[in-house]
Amino acid sequence: MTERAQSALQFEVAASDDAQISAALEALLFVSPDGETVQRLATALEVAPATIREGLRCLEAALRSSRRGLRVQQSGERYQLVSAAEYGPAVARLLGLERSIRLSAAALETLALIAYRQPVTRGEIEAVRGVDSASVIATLLARELIAPIGKRMTPGSPTEYGTTAQFLQAFGLTTLEELPTLGDLEISAATAERARDGIDQ
Repeated sequence: MTERAQSALQFEVAASDDAQISAALEALLFVSPDGETVQRLATALEVAPATIREGLRCLEAALRSSRRGLRVQQSGERYQLVSAAEYGPAVARLLGLERSIRLSAAALETLALIAYRQPVTRGEIEAVRGVDSASVIATLLARELIAPIGKRMTPGSPTEYGTTAQFLQAFGLTTLEELPTLGDLEISAATAERARDGIDQ
């Protein structure tokens, strides 16, 4: 066995070494296109979940501070590496992705309601908007910006909706905590334009 192979087999992560933890997490997320949970990452590196969470925070900070083209994105309980939003147009051109139809004001309004109030049902959306929202929800589902995430434990068991990883990428977010504060869920002109720019790619 070569020295390199022996070194690979003997690899261990020092839980106290933030740089090594971050580098190891970057490698694991790179080979995990669908993302990984904290627990699976902790098992792979044989460290505590708290160490993984701190490592992910350090990795994201390092990627941003060094102006690299990747970001750590959290969607639910999963973390994955994604391209930075500012390079979206270049990535789309490289992959030959066609520009899609812009979302309507009604779709953006509904998307904001879901983003800020998730999990939310169709009935709750319509109670706020005051109009039937079936077609708008269908559009958002088709665009993979929202997805069913469960059933409400009430009569009729209505479907609950939440946002997806695609939503985060479209808006250039890494977590839902980065959503801007929108008074009474009203989308400002600047926010709407930002949303259209992100979703168009």
